[in-house]
Amino acid sequence: MLFTAKTPVAAGDYRLALLTLKLELRPYSPTLVAKIKTIYFCQNCGHQSPKWLGRCPSCGEWNTLVEEVVQKDEPAAGGWRVTSGPAKLTPKPKALHAIQYEEQARTLTVDNELNRVLGGGIVPGSLVLIGGEPGIGKSTLLLQIALSLTGMRVLYVSGEESEQQIKMRAERLDVPTSDCHIMTETSTQNIFRVVEQFEPEVLIVDSIQTMHSSMVESGAGSVSQVRECTTEFMKYAKESGVPVFMIGHITKEGSLAGPKVLEHMVDTVLTFEGDRHTTYRILRTTKNRFGSTSELGIYEMLGSGLRQVSNPSEILISQRDEALSGVAIGSMMEGNRPLMIEIQALVGVSTYGTPQRSSTGYDSKRLQMLLAVLEKRGGFRLGQQDVFLNVAGGLRVEDPAIDLAVCAAVVASYEDVAIPTNVAFAAEVGLGGEVRAVNRIESRIFEAQKLGFKEIFVSKYNLKGLDSDQFKIKIRPVAKLDEVFQGVLM
Repeated sequence: MLFTAKTPVAAGDYRLALLTLKLELRPYSPTLVAKIKTIYFCQNCGHQSPKWLGRCPSCGEWNTLVEEVVQKDEPAAGGWRVTSGPAKLTPKPKALHAIQYEEQARTLTVDNELNRVLGGGIVPGSLVLIGGEPGIGKSTLLLQIALSLTGMRVLYVSGEESEQQIKMRAERLDVPTSDCHIMTETSTQNIFRVVEQFEPEVLIVDSIQTMHSSMVESGAGSVSQVRECTTEFMKYAKESGVPVFMIGHITKEGSLAGPKVLEHMVDTVLTFEGDRHTTYRILRTTKNRFGSTSELGIYEMLGSGLRQVSNPSEILISQRDEALSGVAIGSMMEGNRPLMIEIQALVGVSTYGTPQRSSTGYDSKRLQMLLAVLEKRGGFRLGQQDVFLNVAGGLRVEDPAIDLAVCAAVVASYEDVAIPTNVAFAAEVGLGGEVRAVNRIESRIFEAQKLGFKEIFVSKYNLKGLDSDQFKIKIRPVAKLDEVFQGVLM
């Protein structure tokens, strides 16, 4: 409505204006303009807010809300079976004992490392997300898996590379021809139209950040687009029973790009780690609804693709012609797999005022605790010494069974004495200097025996219920750190 005054009012005479002003109402017809609806999404947790806030009320992070265009009235037709599928009835709850459950057989691939990380093979209807740094080998890994699934229809959807680029990589991998089909597309609606006609048995999406859905009007890679596209692929996987593999980008902080809810929606989250300047890659599990989250797979990047490393202990132990001081071999467990790793320590007099404590692949706080135990319980003067610790092979060790190997390596470097190359360690060290028992001791001893070690130091409390006659390796039970040093360094 527009208000106009018939009688002019002198400027400043507000009282007279209130008495003499006569209002006339007349209709006003503005031009109808389509209003663009926007909403603010948190890039960390996916929280929605109608206005911008400095701090997300859900996760508490600062400056994570970004504005994106959304459509709430009439979403465009698309998605998995939005128009062509049957009408869905209202679901009804079922009693737990009335639900019929049949154990589904997993699909085993020729990649034993991937089978182990997934918990025993590919689960039908599962949604798997693989993340990693650019150039680490995510696309190579999934293309290699797609080509190795002989006898299965595999649809490889790429939104980043052309068909010619994928063909060049496939020829370099030198894998026998399989029933793998390539499609370059970013629209999920077009993808699902092809999926309904092609009916693949495995679907691979590279990558989820490049996918675009017409249900949301924001750009590809935004929080709302990533969430919507993941929801569509999740519905497709659950309704059709087809396993879906998705590649996810990561941010500069090392986390998966997009909302945090993306990791909650998928069934399995795998992380492909490694240094681009080295040849070895590690496939870790950070979430798995169908198996353990402590498994890992090790690969070697070659010109012909990724090679499985069936015995990683051999590559984690460097080949030395002679014994060196400050080197000890410890036994660790990654899931159900025992690994023998090399611990390297360097202890020297501090040339500066404050001694340095540096560790690579090992918790620095735990290293400081063990150094305090060695100084208090063992009598080694490490307060004015620089201590550097390194785990060979680029692994990140969290198993407390490495404590004894760390203490042995530090003391050997401090005394400048070489530990025999055929001696291994598998025990935890307490604050009192006691050697504590660890789990899965039989697997650790068998791994050391398989690699040719002659002796292994373990806690004497691990001998309860342990049949020592089944091992060919000499088991040295100890209870204190002093017994270890007397048996190795003296």
